[in-house]
Amino acid sequence: MLKKWRCHVPAVMSALVLTTALTTVATAGGQTDPETRLRWYEQHEAMKDQSLFRKLPWQFLGPTNISGRITDVAVTAPRGDSYTIYVASASGGVWKTVNEGTTWEPIFEHGPSTSIGDVTIAPSDESIVWIGLGEANIFRSSMAGAGVYKSTDAGETWEHMGLAGTHTIPRIVIHPTKPDIVYVASSGHEWTNNQERGVYKTTDGGETWKKVLYIDEKTGVIDLVMDPEDSDTLYAATWQRIRKRWNDPRNEPDYYGSGIHKTTDGGATWQKLTEGLPAPEVTGRVGLDVCRSKPNVVYAFIDNYGLAGEAYEGEADSYGRPRGGMIKGAEVYRSDDKGATWRKTSRTDDYTKRINATYGWVFGQIRVDPNDENTIYVMGVALHVSYDAGDTFKPLWGMHGDHHALWIDPDNSDYLVNGNDGGVAISYDGGENWKTFYDNLPVVQFYNVAYDMEEPFHVYGSIQDHGSYRGVVNLRQEQEGRRGRRRPRSTAVEWERAPGGEGSSHAIDPTDPDTVYSAGFYGSISRSDLADGDRVRIKPRAADGEDPLRGQWVAPFIISPHNPRVLYLGLNHLYRALDRDNFVKISPDLTHNDPEKMGDIPYQTIFAISESPVKFGLIYAGTDDGRAHVTHHGGTNWTDITAGLAEDRWVSRIAASAFDEGTVYLAQNGKRNDDFAAYLFKSADYGKTWRDISANIPCGPINVVREDPKNPAILYVGTDLGVYVSINGGKSWHVLANNLPTTFVHDLVIHPRDDIIVIATHGRGVWAMDVRPIRGLVNFLFGSGE
Repeated sequence: MLKKWRCHVPAVMSALVLTTALTTVATAGGQTDPETRLRWYEQHEAMKDQSLFRKLPWQFLGPTNISGRITDVAVTAPRGDSYTIYVASASGGVWKTVNEGTTWEPIFEHGPSTSIGDVTIAPSDESIVWIGLGEANIFRSSMAGAGVYKSTDAGETWEHMGLAGTHTIPRIVIHPTKPDIVYVASSGHEWTNNQERGVYKTTDGGETWKKVLYIDEKTGVIDLVMDPEDSDTLYAATWQRIRKRWNDPRNEPDYYGSGIHKTTDGGATWQKLTEGLPAPEVTGRVGLDVCRSKPNVVYAFIDNYGLAGEAYEGEADSYGRPRGGMIKGAEVYRSDDKGATWRKTSRTDDYTKRINATYGWVFGQIRVDPNDENTIYVMGVALHVSYDAGDTFKPLWGMHGDHHALWIDPDNSDYLVNGNDGGVAISYDGGENWKTFYDNLPVVQFYNVAYDMEEPFHVYGSIQDHGSYRGVVNLRQEQEGRRGRRRPRSTAVEWERAPGGEGSSHAIDPTDPDTVYSAGFYGSISRSDLADGDRVRIKPRAADGEDPLRGQWVAPFIISPHNPRVLYLGLNHLYRALDRDNFVKISPDLTHNDPEKMGDIPYQTIFAISESPVKFGLIYAGTDDGRAHVTHHGGTNWTDITAGLAEDRWVSRIAASAFDEGTVYLAQNGKRNDDFAAYLFKSADYGKTWRDISANIPCGPINVVREDPKNPAILYVGTDLGVYVSINGGKSWHVLANNLPTTFVHDLVIHPRDDIIVIATHGRGVWAMDVRPIRGLVNFLFGSGE
């Protein structure tokens, strides 16, 4: 049975006043400075204790059968004396096992960011653990970090030690005998230039920092290794890069900052190493490692942008986009004299070109066997091993793909701990066989969530590098306990495959749960019949003479709330199908359509669509380049309603009210501008004017806003820190945080029949909550809103 939820009315009113008093007004237009961002997080934490709903619990729904991207691993040694492993996840915090993966415990799940780039154990004291916030792989869904944390009790507690402006930290190196000496590599902001790049050093355990290597505001350090015999000697790999909204990271014509640097005096001076290495203008991401048993031997794994051939006409990359000229890609270089000279040891052939596929900027890790200088591992789409210094390779199978971390036991080279996009894997025989830990490490990265109307209902979502899945939701189901007592059944379940890919949005016919629509990469769309397994592709095509259509990675589409046979799909134009099959363009290009902002990533696309549940044909569309439009008559004409919104901020969601024809809610996301303010607006006149209703939400980015389907006074918001609810139409907000980790909430829905909110997090799976207590309080305080 559900426990009754009570609240004393005077306490409620006091909490309302306190919450409103925390209001933080965010100014649009610029980057958020690190101190402000940390202060906003502290305000978010304070709101947890003051929330009216601090006792309302979330329930984890799973999936229990898959995991997510691991960016680093740190292992205690020698094995046998300890079975402890720490893992850094891309967006699910830090986890620890003390029994070699039999069970895992989250040890860092609350912070200004739970995106982790690195985890490192002090060699001289295993109770000292450092973590760097911010995944450095700068994937399409990577999140900005907020500095470094240190634990002196093996992860029981953590202290923030600064460097909040770095955003991405790929490596932390700790002195072998003096744990107060620590080096931190910062690769810098993903989307904007910044000066917090390079190598930082502390000699007092993080109390103060000195930047000891700096190139420029576009060039950071992507890897850092220390000579195992000389702690004053370090090698740093610099990488000049920026991600644009319309291009993957690439070498620009004026890029000369990438390369390898060496210090022999603890960072006081650095020398750039060049002899035998590719020129900086063709050097992309670089990974480094030093052989423990022969430290004269240093390896570099370089993504070489030099052209190896022209693309064939009509050839596409991994995501169906037109492929440009073929680059040389993955190359291995070796030095036998501590970096003075280098020689290329790998071949340039079809095998090496496939190691990183089309995105070498995601990978770039190399490890050398600590006991054999000729055995090396490189991490790409697969994990590859070479026993001849890189001349030949073979892939190692038996685990998930896309590899980012590897630890080799210095006392037993056959013992390997690997981190990949599917979780953690351990080998006891040099990679021939693997034991995987995908079912007990729930760091699953969802992009979205949708529901069907079955009983009990299912939720659908697309998951980074896994595809699309669905799981059953039944919060109120009970089972017989001991002595005949009833107790709630566990809600976390295994999920099953569903139509769609890793970047798909879903919509399920409300009259037929077997009819599932899924949009794939960049706007492809299909209709699947779960009963018979049939699938029909229904993506529109550009007319002859038109430019190619542009669709986002997860392109939006919806089923009309008025007719389940009517579909809307957002590309750079809005398309409508009146018969489930044939899409017709019903808008002009609703983006800025700026030729200077077009590249290999579709940009200037529609990202948010909402049709008014009150009036058929009243449709809102928002774009990734910050524009919003409305049509009152099914696309006959469109009105730009951007005025009053934040300039040049991604429209992350639009929600037309189900209770008032002219009311609409709109959220914007400034992540790609390194702007973490909360942008949330309401209009009561179809978007002619907008009112800021972010109120006391301290920070964003805001990813989603929803109106409660049964009470217009209740609104829900998902941010990069969690979930907020308003019970007064956006005048003030409360955190819904009980037992929910700090996590990136990418999407949320409220099931209209079962009164359950379901959130999709990008790093901690899917969670659910009964919303009836929230509605009950609103009805008690203000009267029914139904």
